[in-house]
Amino acid sequence: MRIGLIGTGRIGTFHAEALSRHPAVEALLLADADPERAAGAAARTGAAAVPVDGLFTGEGEAGGPPDAVVICSATSAHAGLVARAARAGLPVFCEKPIALDLPGTLAALAEVEAAGSVLQLGFMRRFDAGYNEARAAVREGRLGRLHTVRAVTSDPAPPPAAYLPLSGGLYRDCLVHDFDILRWVTGREVSEVYATGSDAGPAMFREAGDVDTAAALLTLDDGTLATATATRCNGAGYDVRMELAGELDQIAVGLDGRTPLTSAEPGGSGAPAKPWPGFLERFAPAYEAELAAFLRVARGELANPCDGQEALQALRIAEACEVSRRERRPVAMTEIPGG
Repeated sequence: MRIGLIGTGRIGTFHAEALSRHPAVEALLLADADPERAAGAAARTGAAAVPVDGLFTGEGEAGGPPDAVVICSATSAHAGLVARAARAGLPVFCEKPIALDLPGTLAALAEVEAAGSVLQLGFMRRFDAGYNEARAAVREGRLGRLHTVRAVTSDPAPPPAAYLPLSGGLYRDCLVHDFDILRWVTGREVSEVYATGSDAGPAMFREAGDVDTAAALLTLDDGTLATATATRCNGAGYDVRMELAGELDQIAVGLDGRTPLTSAEPGGSGAPAKPWPGFLERFAPAYEAELAAFLRVARGELANPCDGQEALQALRIAEACEVSRRERRPVAMTEIPGG
């Protein structure tokens, strides 16, 4: 397969390296708004650097159009690139989000639907072994009636200040992963949210109108209660976990020898010698698995594991949380368009 990849920043280069190792990828074409950055990534991965326009047209150094496109560009460019790939009839994998707001997301999805093309979104936790086991436990009834779910996402350090105004905020940029995986593991929909946030940390969050720490109480459509918390300021390390409690048993995802958690009990476990430093390290196998799945989706060998409508529902929950935080009230999901 000939795969085009747009956006050679941190996650784009990570994906390029994974694609360059995949046996199904015969040629890898890298494009970026910064041609020098694309050239550098191409040199490291044995790929070809091409202009963005050339990637779609197949002209010049591209040597023909790709069979599929992977979008890892700046978020502001996602929707336009998704639409362009759809109009070109190319299967596309896009890192979340499609857009930073509902209108932009709905417009891009309309383009995909009109073209009848394939769009897979990058919610990598769906490909993590622990979350897959948790999903199986819930679906097979091993926990009994599920009554409580707790999701945690904690970054070890804040992102650069310049990133915050472009990120969409903590709910859309970070907690959206928890909202997606909550739906995927439980098989239920969120009916109501109540959310709050704190900007008591670094001043750059207040300046960007964002929060550095957030919490949401989510009521699922079967009465299960879920909490989702996130922070940008977890100095112990990168911590992503989910706890699921039912009438028969309870399980946890993300508890291993690198979880940055220290027991306060006498004789309890101490801090890990090598805690997870970030999402790329923690979810490296999941990232590779989702790209491998996309290649199969593009070849028509696999049903789409995370299409645009799935991404839309996670974004709707994030939107509801933003409304709840701003207006200090519970928000029913029926208030949010796109349901």
